[in-house]
Amino acid sequence: TVIAGYYVESDWALSFIIPGVIIALMGFINFLFLVPDPMDVGCVVPQQNRPEIKDKAINNSYQRLPSSDEEEANWDASQVTSHAVADLDDNSLDGDLSRMSSEGRPILPSDNEAKPVGFYGALKIPGVVEFSLCLFFAKLVSYTFLYWLPQYIKTSTSLGPTESADLSTVFDVGGIVGGIAAGIISDYSGKSASTCAVMLVVAVPVLQIYNLYGAHSLALNFGLLLVAGLLVNGPYALITTAVSAELGTHHSLQGNSKALATVTAIIDGTGSIGAAVGPLLAGVVSQWGWNKVFYMLMASDILALVLLVRLVKREMRPLPNHADTWQV
Repeated sequence: TVIAGYYVESDWALSFIIPGVIIALMGFINFLFLVPDPMDVGCVVPQQNRPEIKDKAINNSYQRLPSSDEEEANWDASQVTSHAVADLDDNSLDGDLSRMSSEGRPILPSDNEAKPVGFYGALKIPGVVEFSLCLFFAKLVSYTFLYWLPQYIKTSTSLGPTESADLSTVFDVGGIVGGIAAGIISDYSGKSASTCAVMLVVAVPVLQIYNLYGAHSLALNFGLLLVAGLLVNGPYALITTAVSAELGTHHSLQGNSKALATVTAIIDGTGSIGAAVGPLLAGVVSQWGWNKVFYMLMASDILALVLLVRLVKREMRPLPNHADTWQV
């Protein structure tokens, strides 16, 4: 936004060319250094693939995991068995055993027998439909601000195009803080839906306050934009990342790790539709005044909140043995 605002009054083409070059450069750097598999850097795959977690999911109850002493004993026993096999066929197994020994961890079970979860199967996972539709409205609000905020600031204040574009980046800064805050709160509380709901509840009056008083002074505009960005982008960031990962490894899948991509695609794809619809509607509604645009954004936040009511009720319900919050 800052780069586009810098060239907005001199050369519109550079507003697209320079960000495009930066994106291409960073994409190439990402291609060079991105690790394709967590195992390549010694990270453990999600626990849902471990046998004891699979058994726990099938039985729908939490079992005691082996202690460190028990795991060492099991690992030593597996080493003895592995060396016995190696004595029978040194040529075929020696390389694998030495690699396993050097890594210091057991070979994880394969997912070759697990079948990918289809589209309709992913929709049946508790929480996928609600979070998908919630993200639709959350991204509608976020992307409407992203596209139209510089124009609104220019119209409602005495700032020029460049200054309006610069000020609008405060909303993005608030979004960064909001995403981090939402993640931390969700991790500590274990209640993703409730975290999103609280931020959506507070976002509605903040949007109205910004609409009424944001143009009165630069400092007030700055502060309200920061808070609005935090509250609007917090749920959006949480749903597209942590919530998608949680739902993609839901206990109802019984350890099948081949649903994560499908669930993420459904949730983020539905949100992307909202991201396209929001700016389009804002352009039409703005003909009747910017107040109507803010009413539309507040209504979208309220609808996103309504979609989370059932999940919030489940999270607030006391469940024994730390059972899954979204279990049906």
